[in-house]
Amino acid sequence: MDAFTTGILQRIHTTESDLRRARETGDEFLVEVEQGELDDLRRLAAEHGVDVRPKVA
Repeated sequence: MDAFTTGILQRIHTTESDLRRARETGDEFLVEVEQGELDDLRRLAAEHGVDVRPKVA
């Protein structure tokens, strides 16, 4: 896995965690910010052929 793929997947994971935390605390503004960031990261990953679907064991 190259550095770009590793980095984008890590950023997606971190942003998903931050989004979950914002939802749990009821911070609607932060939910909007984190969801926008997550949407952008997923779009960027898709544009570069990075599969961001969860791995099924």
